[in-house]
Amino acid sequence: MTKMTLASYPHLLGFEQLERLLERAAKSSADSYPPFNIEQTSDYSYRITLAVAGFAENDLSITIEDRQLVIRGRQQDVKSDRVFLHRGIASRQFQRSFVLADGVEVGDAIIENGLLHIDLTKYEPDPIVQTIKIRKSK
Repeated sequence: MTKMTLASYPHLLGFEQLERLLERAAKSSADSYPPFNIEQTSDYSYRITLAVAGFAENDLSITIEDRQLVIRGRQQDVKSDRVFLHRGIASRQFQRSFVLADGVEVGDAIIENGLLHIDLTKYEPDPIVQTIKIRKSK
């Protein structure tokens, strides 16, 4: 059985990048750490909230890479003479990605009470109508 791709459909021209974005989104959805919420705060704004208890502001980075919002967390290695009888709090590094549609811009990022809030705003593009002039062949 062959895999159907967007390129298999003759009326969908130039959507190869969309297919790559969908594949990236499917790969990133398999991760479960850290847990997150996505809420719609108005008709054109959203908020992503990640549970990052134990991570300081300096341990987190937020970047946009090829229309993908990437949040990384890596706690600093603190060498100490602490002896744990039980260690149930995860201190592992993570990377969480979200694919952004055209017209979505990242706003503020706020950390409070172990939660990282990232605000997004969606701008509706103005409709573009373009007329193509038809020339006679030579």
